[in-house]
Amino acid sequence: MTSAAVEKPGNRWRGPLIRVAVIIALLVSAVLVIGSLVGDIDWSSVRRAMGQLHWWQLLLLVVGLLLRQWLNALPLSIYIKGVSAFKGFVNDQTAILMTTFAPPPSDIVMRVAMFTSWGVTPSAGLAGTAMNTLTFYVVRFGTPLLAIVLMAVTGSWHFGELWAAVLSTAVSAAIVVLTWLALRRREAAASIGAGAGRFVQRVRPKVDPQAWADKVVAFRADVVDGITRTFPRALLALVGMVVVDAGLIVLSIRFVGLSATAVPAVTVLTAFLAAYPLTLFPFQGLGVLDAVVISTLVLDLGVDVEPGIVAGFIIWRVVTIVTPLVLGAISILGWKFTARPADPAGPSDAA
Repeated sequence: MTSAAVEKPGNRWRGPLIRVAVIIALLVSAVLVIGSLVGDIDWSSVRRAMGQLHWWQLLLLVVGLLLRQWLNALPLSIYIKGVSAFKGFVNDQTAILMTTFAPPPSDIVMRVAMFTSWGVTPSAGLAGTAMNTLTFYVVRFGTPLLAIVLMAVTGSWHFGELWAAVLSTAVSAAIVVLTWLALRRREAAASIGAGAGRFVQRVRPKVDPQAWADKVVAFRADVVDGITRTFPRALLALVGMVVVDAGLIVLSIRFVGLSATAVPAVTVLTAFLAAYPLTLFPFQGLGVLDAVVISTLVLDLGVDVEPGIVAGFIIWRVVTIVTPLVLGAISILGWKFTARPADPAGPSDAA
């Protein structure tokens, strides 16, 4: 046995401990940012506000979170033949758990293992996963467009949020255009792959642009069939996921005692949707997104609502971070007990 194969006892805990440290650092940073923008947080008032949450309200939030996770995983079943909505859900929750506690590419390895056990070729599974990720990035950067729509409907324009939303929407449109060009023609796919490879080669000289071109062409072959049908459906599912997520924040704020008069739902939705691209940061923008949205709401609605808004966001974060981890643990255990080795459907990847 080589020394590389021997894992030191402390190594298995290093990744999780680093992630816990990152979470703590992000939360501390969020508190400091909020304090610098709107003043120190009254934590005793925050605790009192959180104490108003009833068990049935927490249960309702968990049910809403299940719907959010279902919609978030739905594109996997849309893009990958042989993967049902339930299997996509199980696969996605497991990947979330692996991403949180294990180093990359552990989540991809686990996804592929699941796909293979369900009779899906690794190439088809990876292509569908890649399209799922691309679609999510389109929605992530396109979500501020919904904030612009809300501003137009209400006639309440926030120009700082407006310009950021316009820029983010442009990024989303660029992703759509590049994806469409890559899928439209084989030559375009090869050109985009080679161009991306040459760009990365400037930083990493060992990168082979031709290899990148070949990978993009292979990716196109796996997903091009029916893309005009699957892509819009996947987009709709992920937009629904974002809307449900925003609704969970509104409910969390209501459950700590802030009325619609004190904190209008449309104001919360606008602030959250405009800041949604910040979920790009680790742990879905933990700390960063929270600080921006909370500060925006407090500056707009007054410091009196700050404890309730902070309490609502804490509840939302606990539900949306802890519940998926529990779902992931249940999913991976269920899969291990029920999975049976299966030959991947279709031609062998080795062929």
